[in-house]
Amino acid sequence: MPKTRLLHGICAAAGSVLLAATALFVSGGTAQAALPTPIAASTARSYLSGMTATTETHSSTYDRDLFPTWITISGTCDTREYVIKRDGTSVVTDSACKATSGHWSSVYDGATTTDPSTFDIDHLVPLAEAWASGAWAWTTAQRQSFANDTTRPQLVAVSASSNRSKGDDDPAEWLPRASYQCTYARAWVQVKHYYGLSVDSAEKSALSSILSGC
Repeated sequence: MPKTRLLHGICAAAGSVLLAATALFVSGGTAQAALPTPIAASTARSYLSGMTATTETHSSTYDRDLFPTWITISGTCDTREYVIKRDGTSVVTDSACKATSGHWSSVYDGATTTDPSTFDIDHLVPLAEAWASGAWAWTTAQRQSFANDTTRPQLVAVSASSNRSKGDDDPAEWLPRASYQCTYARAWVQVKHYYGLSVDSAEKSALSSILSGC
């Protein structure tokens, strides 16, 4: 992806985060945004076919602090609280935007809870994976936009156990439960394509296999 397109896309993502936040909190915290729907499987297959398998680099220089999280979206509301509210049902928040009640179901493993503190916000394409796939060359501002992107299906509230199990793995190394794998692969390809990130050969093969059955 040309650098100008990447910069334009990331700047647009930052603006979309603020617009989405406004829509979420405009009604005193009662409105609820929708989880972004990934691209169609046919589109994902097309995008993936155009990605040349490339060996990952710079893994040894990764530092999570290079991807600032969480950012303030509106008032005292940060990215985590935005996603927690978005991905839950019947969520009630206090004046500090912290969820005080609601119900959450983890798409990765089916775990449910009424206690949001037991759920993590997962970066679907992990930050370390992004770094080794090209984000090492980005500015800190670009990495911040990526790490807080609520416009694409890059952030999702899931059980802490499934998030820790996944770690920094790509789809060749870890996958969610079978019923979510097509959605996961579509979202993964969408995010990598949008940000111009590379895929390695094992990752591309795993994604191709999943998408062929979607």
